[in-house]
Amino acid sequence: MARRVPARVVLCVGCLVAYLGAIYAADQSPADMSDAAQVFLSTLSPEQRKAVSFAFDNVKERERFGYVPTENHPRAGLSIEKMTGRQRAGFHELLKAGLSEKGYMTTDAIMQLETVLDAIENPPGRARRSPERNPLKYFVWIFGTPGTRSTWGWKLEGHHVSLNFTIVNGALVSTAPHFFGADPAEVKDGPRKGLRILGYEEDPARELVMMLDASQRSRAVLSTTAPNEILTRDNRTISPLTPIGITAAALQPRQREMLMRIIDAYTSVMAPDLAADRMAALTKAGLDRISFAWAGELERGKRNYYRVQGPTFLIEYDNSQGNGNHTHSVWRDFNGDFGRDLLREHLASVPH
Repeated sequence: MARRVPARVVLCVGCLVAYLGAIYAADQSPADMSDAAQVFLSTLSPEQRKAVSFAFDNVKERERFGYVPTENHPRAGLSIEKMTGRQRAGFHELLKAGLSEKGYMTTDAIMQLETVLDAIENPPGRARRSPERNPLKYFVWIFGTPGTRSTWGWKLEGHHVSLNFTIVNGALVSTAPHFFGADPAEVKDGPRKGLRILGYEEDPARELVMMLDASQRSRAVLSTTAPNEILTRDNRTISPLTPIGITAAALQPRQREMLMRIIDAYTSVMAPDLAADRMAALTKAGLDRISFAWAGELERGKRNYYRVQGPTFLIEYDNSQGNGNHTHSVWRDFNGDFGRDLLREHLASVPH
């Protein structure tokens, strides 16, 4: 009979593969993003380049973070709506350079979901009740000058999407914060009925709660009522949240595997080498120190919230608004949002 490999060994092997992948392809995504950004910029008119380009040291703009509609959070940058077909194609190549296929498809699906939301909020034949939900009303910024040895950054932001990339010295990359949301979380009617764009984020967390015994649940479940929003909201800087819930060290092997599935849902949206960087960082900080907490109801479609937190990072997921059919999710790095930790290390090691 074949012997079962302990989950701890499986996790360690998986983390080793991720780490080796990060070494093997360490420069791939930074170079790809630099090339794609330069091509994209070359397609723009002088007026468009002025709209999209910001100094890298414009910290106020670079660290401005939001995920609500633009009428509630005015944005600078260049909107996709004001791009030609060729320019939009160039932008999408930049997006693909920073994301995995899964991440790219998720981002595009969230933007396209605006048409579904617009039809819900503004039914045909009735007076418009809310501003237009437009899949082209998303904005792009480029900070500094893209290059294989330069320090620069770019971001995409609009309703329910915020992607922030900081590239330091042409090689080191920060991918936080990254925010995905969906309204509706599950499409109830029409030709896209049944669509759940972020179901891959929610389902493993519910499975994990269901796998816990009574003693474990007493630590993991914070409340039977979910908060109405992610707790860190759009804060530029964040701190660890308490209570932490249950740590990975207190989980059984199969439960630990499910916890890693939740984390993978967030790391795997980035390009493979960037995802490996995220995994290497949280592994170095200690897998046993990662904690899981849940609040709200267990039935799918009901209001719920969870968070996964380690020494260096925080994941928050909330599905409370819209009667449990409107999701917000975010990955934050306590010291690394907007590349702050990479920039500090770079400034400390290189004479300026």
